[in-house]
Amino acid sequence: MSNPENGRVPRWSLVGPGLVVAATGVGAADLIATTVAGSLYGYALLWSVIAGCIMKVVLVEGAGRYCLATGNTIFEGWSSLGRWTHWYFGPYITIWGFVYGAAAMAGTGLALYSLFPFMGVPAWGILSGLIGAALVWSGRYARFEKVLTWLVALMFITMVIAAALTLPNLGEVLTGLVPLIPEGAMINVLSVAGGVGGTITLAAYGYWLREKGWTTPRFMRVMRIDNSIAYVVTGLFVISTLIVGVELLYSAGIAIGRGDQGMVDLAGVLGERYGVWVSKLFLIGFWAASMSSLVGVWNGVSLMFADFLGHVQGKAHNHPDRMSGGRFYKFYILWLTFPPMIMMFLGQPVYLILAYGVLGSLFMPFMAITLLWILNTDRIPAEWRNKWLTNVLLVLCAAAFVALALNELYTRIGNFF
Repeated sequence: MSNPENGRVPRWSLVGPGLVVAATGVGAADLIATTVAGSLYGYALLWSVIAGCIMKVVLVEGAGRYCLATGNTIFEGWSSLGRWTHWYFGPYITIWGFVYGAAAMAGTGLALYSLFPFMGVPAWGILSGLIGAALVWSGRYARFEKVLTWLVALMFITMVIAAALTLPNLGEVLTGLVPLIPEGAMINVLSVAGGVGGTITLAAYGYWLREKGWTTPRFMRVMRIDNSIAYVVTGLFVISTLIVGVELLYSAGIAIGRGDQGMVDLAGVLGERYGVWVSKLFLIGFWAASMSSLVGVWNGVSLMFADFLGHVQGKAHNHPDRMSGGRFYKFYILWLTFPPMIMMFLGQPVYLILAYGVLGSLFMPFMAITLLWILNTDRIPAEWRNKWLTNVLLVLCAAAFVALALNELYTRIGNFF
């Protein structure tokens, strides 16, 4: 039988936690941001999708390398930098979970209501949240990974079919590989690059490695292959979304709504041009993308919360409360599922949304900068520290995400006041 620790495994089995983290990170918001970018600028921002994939590969590889090289979790790495990381991460993961829970259920609810127009969006969303909680409640990783794999296959196939139906001009597609920034498109460039493949869920990668059983430096090569394959798949998926936006919207001058409703608008345009079955197929892909994010967060971020809370309480590294299926893990699943249901009926509290936006905009700079710090010091064995190219790429990541964070803060605070 093949042994992954010796680097000899069937190729299919190399796809695991990387595909999970990438699939979890690509939700409806990322799809609509890419589609809108395509509708505004054509293929000019295609290169930024590829840049975004490279950035996420570097960030996820760094998190995975730290966990495999040290045997620690990423939060233990952050904690080694000082207690200030606790004071940032604690409020962030608490507020983020409450707001994201509502957004995730609303997104899946909208997709299902568009496919089956009865019961209403809140009812479909609540049902999705309950199904997600049930799927991950036991903490069994193998079942969770299989569910995510099927959802990824569904969303990938449907989006590629939609892109192929538009008969894209390959010559124009290739022009988008030249890194140019159209006038006034800088924020769109950063949004597309930054939105490819997740935010907080990138940090969950180390926990999924642990759940998979990849826990020592001997799995380093397998981890890197897994990570690379995952973001190649993600890149192709997001590029397909951009193609749909360009060929359907940019060429015809059609505008769609922003947010989850924009995906329903796009399905309508597809239906008018290619038939109802294409519209339904696209909505199934929209649902799969939304549901994969929901299920992934219900598992991965719950693992992060359990580790965070157990660590700050001084519990041992392998204490059951810090592991999947433990009481802290299950508490956070409940936190993601039930309190956010209130927001689906009563609207979104302004101050909470502001705090969510502020803390969330800081996470990617936080991750990039702390990885630079951790991976260049004696917190990791010398042989696994950053090489010069990784440092250059991480600095570029940090700069891009700081710029995006400043714009996000300016926009949110400006809108609030």
